[in-house]
Amino acid sequence: MASGVRNGGGGGVGGRMSGKVANATPKAAAGKPRLSAAGGGAYRRTSSGPLPSAGGGGGRASSESGVSSRVRVAVRLRPRNADELAADADFGDCVELQPELKRLKLRKNNWESETYEFDEVLTEFASQKRVYEVVAKPVVESVLEGYNGTVMAYGQTGTGKTFTLGRLGEEDTAARGIMVRAMEDILADITPETDTVSVSYLQLYMEMIQDLLDPVNDNIAIVEDPRTGDVSLPGATVVEVRDQKSFVDLLRIGEAHRVAANTKLNTESSRSHALLMVNVRRAVKGKHEMDVSISGENGHSSSMVGSLRPPIVRKSKLVVVDLAGSERIDKSGSEGHTLEEAKSINLSLSALGKCINALAENSPHVPVRDSKLTRLLKDSFGGTARTSLVVTIGPSPRHRGETTSTIMFGQRAMKVENMVKLKEEFDYKSLCRRLDIELDKLIAENERQRKYFDDEIERITAEAQLRVTEAEREYKISLENEKAKYHQEYLDSIKILEEKWKIHQQSPKKLIKETEPTSSEVGEVQNLLQNEKVLRQSAEDEANDLKNQVLHWKKMEAAATAEVVKLRKMLDTEASQKEKLDEEIAVLKSQLLQLSLDADETRRSLDRGDGSGKIFPGFDSLMSHSRNSQPREQSNGPKPPIAKLFEQVGLQKILSLLESEEPDVRVHAVKVVANLAAEEANQEKIVEAGGLTSLLMLLRSSEDETIRRVAAGAIANLAMNETNQDLIMAQGGVSLLSMTASDAEDPQTLRMVAGAIANLCGNDKLQTRLRGEGGIKALLGMVKCGHPDVLAQVARGIANFAKCESRAATQGNKVGKSLLIDDGALPWIVKNANNEAAPIRRHIELALCHLAQHEVNSKDIISEGALWELVRISRDCSREDIRMLAYRTLTSSPTLQSEMRRLRIEC
Repeated sequence: MASGVRNGGGGGVGGRMSGKVANATPKAAAGKPRLSAAGGGAYRRTSSGPLPSAGGGGGRASSESGVSSRVRVAVRLRPRNADELAADADFGDCVELQPELKRLKLRKNNWESETYEFDEVLTEFASQKRVYEVVAKPVVESVLEGYNGTVMAYGQTGTGKTFTLGRLGEEDTAARGIMVRAMEDILADITPETDTVSVSYLQLYMEMIQDLLDPVNDNIAIVEDPRTGDVSLPGATVVEVRDQKSFVDLLRIGEAHRVAANTKLNTESSRSHALLMVNVRRAVKGKHEMDVSISGENGHSSSMVGSLRPPIVRKSKLVVVDLAGSERIDKSGSEGHTLEEAKSINLSLSALGKCINALAENSPHVPVRDSKLTRLLKDSFGGTARTSLVVTIGPSPRHRGETTSTIMFGQRAMKVENMVKLKEEFDYKSLCRRLDIELDKLIAENERQRKYFDDEIERITAEAQLRVTEAEREYKISLENEKAKYHQEYLDSIKILEEKWKIHQQSPKKLIKETEPTSSEVGEVQNLLQNEKVLRQSAEDEANDLKNQVLHWKKMEAAATAEVVKLRKMLDTEASQKEKLDEEIAVLKSQLLQLSLDADETRRSLDRGDGSGKIFPGFDSLMSHSRNSQPREQSNGPKPPIAKLFEQVGLQKILSLLESEEPDVRVHAVKVVANLAAEEANQEKIVEAGGLTSLLMLLRSSEDETIRRVAAGAIANLAMNETNQDLIMAQGGVSLLSMTASDAEDPQTLRMVAGAIANLCGNDKLQTRLRGEGGIKALLGMVKCGHPDVLAQVARGIANFAKCESRAATQGNKVGKSLLIDDGALPWIVKNANNEAAPIRRHIELALCHLAQHEVNSKDIISEGALWELVRISRDCSREDIRMLAYRTLTSSPTLQSEMRRLRIEC
C-alpha cells in the first residue's frame, strides 16, 4: 500500500473515559543513589495475593544539584472497534483493568493471568480531560516553573496514540488532545509583555528529520553541544505563538504534511514519529529600569550608572512525542514502500527499547546513537527532563502479543530516573539593549546641547555684529551732520566778514572817522570767533565721544568672540566627558559580568563545602584545590577569581558597595567580603578598612535574610582572631548577633550567628561581658530550631565557654557556680549528651566534663542527672581523651564519689 499524506487529525479511540488523578511525580531525596530495579517501577506476575506498590521516595534537592524524578507511566485502554466487535464477539477481552488499585491483569487464558501495576490505569471510558490531567498537566506545570518536560505516547498501531496527543477537537471541544490543552495552560499562565512561547513541529520519517511547518526543509541535522551534550535542531522552523488560534492553525498545517497510510490495522496509520517542541522563556523578575544621572561640580562632569543587575530568565522546553505504532507485517499487510516504512519504524522503536532497558538496568553504556529518535529523546530518558509516558493498548485477544510487549515497555520505563534541573540564566542581551537605549539618549541629549550652544553662539555673534554696524552708521551720520553744520557756519561767517570788508573799502574815510565807535563791532566779531571756537571744540568732543563708543562696541565684539571661544571649549569638554562616559559604561559592564561569575563560582563553592571548618569554606576549598592539584606551581599559578577581583577593584571600593542602595549589589558585595574574610591574610586588612563596622551595620539595619546570613558568616570568620574578638565586643557585636538570632528563622542564618558567638566563647577575657550581653541566652534560644548544623555550633560554643571557665577556676581567677548553670544550660546539656550526631555529642561531652571538674557545680550535676551521663562517658565514649577526662573528673570529686557510693555505681 502506497504511503500518503494525512489531511487532518489522527483518530482511533472513541467513547468517553474517566478515572482517578494519580499522585504527584515521586521525588527522590537529594544525594540518594538511583532506585534499583526492584524499586518504584518494578512489577510482579502473580495469580493471587498482594502486589508491590509503585512509587519512589525522598525529598527535594536544590535546583543546582537537580531533583531525582522517575518516569511516570499511565496505561490507556482503547474500546473495541467495529472489526473487533464482529471478529471477537465470542471472546472476552485479553486485559482486565482495576483503576482503583492502579492494576492491570493480562489474561493468558481463562485460568491464568499476569498482574502489573502502573502510576495510573485509564479505562476505555476515561475522558480526554482526565487523560491530560493525569499524564501531562504535572509536566506542563513543571515546564512553567523552568524545568524541561516530555510527554510521549507508545503503543501498537491503531490503539489511539494520535487521538490522545494530537486531536484538535474542532467539532467537539471535549475531544481536544494533550497538545492543544497543554498550550492552553501555558498561554494562560505566561505574561505576554515579558514571556515568550515558540513552537517547532517535526516528524522523523525514514530516519530523516523533516519540518512539518516547512515541508521543503526535509533533512534537518542534529547538532550536539560537545560541552554539555545537549541536542538541538538549529535548522528547524521556530514560530512564536501569541494565542491559541494561531497554535491550532500550526497544528493543522503540520498534520496536513505528516505522512500516513492505510493498513489493515488502521485506515490512517502514522508512518512517522511526530515531535512538537514548545520553548518557553519566562522572566523571573520584572524589568529593571536604568537610572543614569549626570551631575556637574566646579565645571567638571561625572557620571554614575546604576541598576546594572541583568534580569534572570528561565528557559524550559516541552516535547510532545507521538510515536508511530509498532506493527507486525503479517497483521498490517504492509508491502512495497509501506513495508520499508514499517521496517524503519520498528528499528527506531527497537533502539528506543534498548535504551530504556539499559537505563532500567543501570547499564554503564546506553546506546543512544543507534537511532535519531533516541538522540532526540536523550534528555527525556535518563536526562534532565520530567517525563510522562502513556502506553495505549487494545482489548482484542488477537493482539495479546503486541499488548504484552507494550505493557513490558511501560514497566521498564518506570524504572528510569531523570535528574530534573531548573534552567536559569542572566539576560545580558536585555541589559545590553537597555544600555544601548540609555547611550542613545545621552548622545541625543549631547547633540541637543551642542546644537543649543551653536545657536546661542550664532545669535550672540549676529547681535554683536548688528550693534557694531549700527554704531558705525550712527557715527558716520553724526559726523557728516556736524561737518555740514560747522562748514555752513564757517561759510556764513566768511560771507559776513567779506560784506563788512567791502563796506569799509567803499567808505574808508567814514570808517576812519568812526574808528572809535566801531569798537563794538570788533567785539562782536571777536565774540563770533569765540563762539566758533566753542562750537568747533564741542564738535571735536562729540566726535571723540563717538570714537569712544566705537571703541566700546569693538571691545564688546572682542568679549563676544572670547565667549564664543569659551563655549567651543565647553563643547570640546562635553565631547571628552561623553567619551569617558562610554568607557565607564564598558568598564562597569565587564566588572558586573566578572562579579556575577565570581558570585556564581563562590555559591557553587559554598554548596560543595561541608561546614565543618570556617563558616564560609568556599574560598578555602578553591585555594586548597588549587594547591593540591598544582603544588609545584603554587607561586606562579593563576589566582582565584575573588583574589583577582580583590586586586583589581580594591578593598575600599568593595566595602563601599555594602552601602549601595541596590539590594542585589549589597548581596554580591557582602558575599565577596565574606569569602575574603575566610582567608586569615585578608582579615586584618578588612578590619583596618572598616569592614567589621560595615558588617555590624548590615546586621543592625538590613532586613534581607541573605545579607544578614552572609554578614553573620563573615563576622564569624573574623571572630576567629583574638584581636578581632575584642573589637566585636567593643562595637556591640554580641547584642547585634543576639538580636539577629531572635529574628531569624532560616537555619543557615542561625548556624552563622551561632558560629560567631561560639568563636567568641573561646576567649577567657570575654566570659563575663559575653554573658552580660546575652550571648549564652542567645545560644540556648537557637536550639529551638532543631537543625543539626545549628545544634552543632551551639554545642561548640557551650564547650568553649565551659573550657574557659574551667581554666579560669583552675588558675584561681573565678569562684562560684558556672555561668552556664546559672543561665539554665545544664538541662539541655544532659538531654543532648548522647545525641546521635557525632559533632554535637563530642562537644556536649567535653562541656559536661569541664563543668563537673569544679566541686561547686557538683550538686547541680547530681540534681540534673548529669552524673549518669558522666559515668556513661567514662565507659562508652569513642574518644579516649574525653573518656579519660570523664574518669579523672569522677575520681577527683569527693561529692561525686560520695553520690556514686550511695548509688553503688562503679567507675
